Amino acid sequence: MSELVWERPEPPARPAPSPLSREGIVAAACELADADGLEAVSLRKVAAALGAGPMRLYGYLDTKEELLDLMADAVYGELDRPAPDDDWRTAMRCVARSLRDLAHRHEWFADLIGGRPSLGPNALAYMEATLAALGDFGRLEDAMQAMHTVNSYVIGAVRDEVTGRRVERASGQDEGQWLQASGPYLERVFATGRYPTLERVVRETTHPDRDTEFEVGLEQVLNGVAPR
Repeated sequence: MSELVWERPEPPARPAPSPLSREGIVAAACELADADGLEAVSLRKVAAALGAGPMRLYGYLDTKEELLDLMADAVYGELDRPAPDDDWRTAMRCVARSLRDLAHRHEWFADLIGGRPSLGPNALAYMEATLAALGDFGRLEDAMQAMHTVNSYVIGAVRDEVTGRRVERASGQDEGQWLQASGPYLERVFATGRYPTLERVVRETTHPDRDTEFEVGLEQVLNGVAPR
């Protein structure tokens, strides 16, 4: 198996015409993604932003997929890690809230998390700190399952939030405006009597803001994974 990008050395530095480094390439790619999403990231566009030819980038990475891996790991480097003396609940709240904040700051990050685990140094440091905070769980299998469950909740929540923000920008309507515009349709649907439970949810329950919804859900998940 060939060396992963994390292990491959960079080419020798060249002072002219445009000095390059893997770190600089990743930073430029992240700036493009922050401005215009992942669809704006290509080796050609990153090279242009750095004033270099696209072929020079291939000395630092082999594929766009490697660039995306490096970008995700750079964001993991911004993650707040739990303090060594934090109890497991405090630690998981810290990780969950920080992961959510990063996905709001870098919306494209929400498209890269989940699936196969990232093996970059920052992602590994994040997993190490999280698992260490779950030491009270006893069995490593239980700690791993707890981390996976909390991560799955956070990833699902932030993807839902990021998708909602993108839809709002595209439509020019926030969720409240969209619901208000949909009111007459819902009244007609509920009048059929086919959705009585859904009607009760709409008419009788409160609809918390995203922050409250996230925190309530997080506490429910933490209660669910707590050691028996």
